[in-house]
Amino acid sequence: MAGSKSVVLAALVANGAIAVLKFMAFLLTGSPSMLSETYHSISDTGNQVFLLIGIRYSGKKPSRGHPFGYGKAQFFYSFLVSVLLFGIAGWESLKHGYDAIIHGHSAAPGMVTLAGVTFDAVYVSVAVLLGAIAFETYAFVKAHAELRRQMEEYGWSNLVEAFRETSDVTTLTAFTEDAIALGGASVALVGIVLTRVTGNHIYDAVSAAFIGVMLMGFALALAWENKRLLLGESAPKGLESDFESIIRDHPGVTHVDRFRTMFVGPSAILVAADVSFDPELDTEDIDADISRIEEKLRGRDDRVRFVYVEPEL
Repeated sequence: MAGSKSVVLAALVANGAIAVLKFMAFLLTGSPSMLSETYHSISDTGNQVFLLIGIRYSGKKPSRGHPFGYGKAQFFYSFLVSVLLFGIAGWESLKHGYDAIIHGHSAAPGMVTLAGVTFDAVYVSVAVLLGAIAFETYAFVKAHAELRRQMEEYGWSNLVEAFRETSDVTTLTAFTEDAIALGGASVALVGIVLTRVTGNHIYDAVSAAFIGVMLMGFALALAWENKRLLLGESAPKGLESDFESIIRDHPGVTHVDRFRTMFVGPSAILVAADVSFDPELDTEDIDADISRIEEKLRGRDDRVRFVYVEPEL
């Protein structure tokens, strides 16, 4: 949880600063790519706020109305982030880029004077985008380090497996946003430079539209990843098999009749099982065995928070 929060805070600071710089560059140059990137950074900044709300809300203690806690709040707010990323940043960027392609709008030519120094307006956008790449690289490295830590802890072999298996959607969302931000800033930089060098507005305009398409694509992917957890996904197949084996192999257990798991939060797994015990065991022995089974399950994975073993005699 602490790792996820530091990742989001790093992204919040970076995106807030970048949004201001990009908007100033757009006002000075009129570049479609800079406006798309402004939408992108404003959306990302708002998204980080939602993720922080999700982290805070999910930390509430279980209540009568929510006996398994509020961990799924992070799934909801991460899903909301994907919707906003699609609706605000992606759509607005694509729409503005399309208008620029059709109507020929491009970066404002000429010179800009700042602090008594006069220079080509394109250098404003270039400087801002290079700064954005530096900020986003810092945030991306933080998110990547946290994701790598989880990969080592849970034995995931690559990023594809981590995306498929992780329940920490906050880190996943921050990592994806930072990766898109780096790609978007790079695409905008190329489009603006090519437009200035060739004098053809199409490069800047197409870059703006491409950024919008890229944002919408990743937003849909994020929404899909959050959907599986909102609907109550079970633990990964391999981990679930390990849990069932721990119960089945415990002395005194004769059969596991029914077995289920579910993520009830980013770091919270519910394990429920109907278990047949040796009929010669008395109630106290069974209670002791259930306690030892719970310890073994938590020893296998520290995300196990709730264990319900129903003895079948």
